[in-house]
Amino acid sequence: MPRLSTGLLLALAVASLPSLATPVYQWKDAKGVTHYSDKPPAGEQYQDRRIAPRGEPVPQADAAAGKSVESPQCATARKNLEILRGGAPVAQADADGKPGKAMDDSQRAAQLALAEAAEKAYCVAPAG
Repeated sequence: MPRLSTGLLLALAVASLPSLATPVYQWKDAKGVTHYSDKPPAGEQYQDRRIAPRGEPVPQADAAAGKSVESPQCATARKNLEILRGGAPVAQADADGKPGKAMDDSQRAAQLALAEAAEKAYCVAPAG
């Protein structure tokens, strides 16, 4: 049963990546001008804002200004890396959502490469 739940978790996580809110960073420069970016500013205090795909703000947990908050995409990528780097068999769900067979080594390597690319794209610093 763990193989089934791991595969479903992986499939759902990969499928949900585009639908999650993306981070937007807000800060003021020395002249008091407010800036917004998809990347945090170096050496500046900033606030992490979340914007849903339709453009509306997404409520977030109380986070102190200037502290980076891990994005949901980053958390998913890191969870996928943990699963794929583990020794347990991993299965993906079929297109109809039913459990598939365990990945072979080449499939697992391909999924690992995707998860590593997602971590690089969505995480501020790689997990130690």
